[in-house]
Amino acid sequence: MNPTDPTAAASAPDADTIALQAAAFRRLLAHLMHERSDVQNIDLMILAGFCRNCLADWYRDAAGERGLAMSKDQAREAIYGMPFAQWKAQFQRDATPEQLAAFEAAQKRHG
Repeated sequence: MNPTDPTAAASAPDADTIALQAAAFRRLLAHLMHERSDVQNIDLMILAGFCRNCLADWYRDAAGERGLAMSKDQAREAIYGMPFAQWKAQFQRDATPEQLAAFEAAQKRHG
């Protein structure tokens, strides 16, 4: 597998590719947990089309593909670094009318 194209499915990824992908994922989580907890999920959705909840869903999907049981709450805690309710209380702000309008426009653009 070409390590620069993680979507290539011609063959199973080798150990180095898996290690690189895992390291990048851990760094993304650390960045969102510790360095940019101020970035709101709605802003991630507007700009990137995914948010922390999406990451948690993908994480849980991956666990299921490996035969591992994982609840939605367990997956979210793995991504947020704390229970989701605690993260919401500590970091989440109400969406502004501008954010809601931008989110709606982004949904129309990206389907």
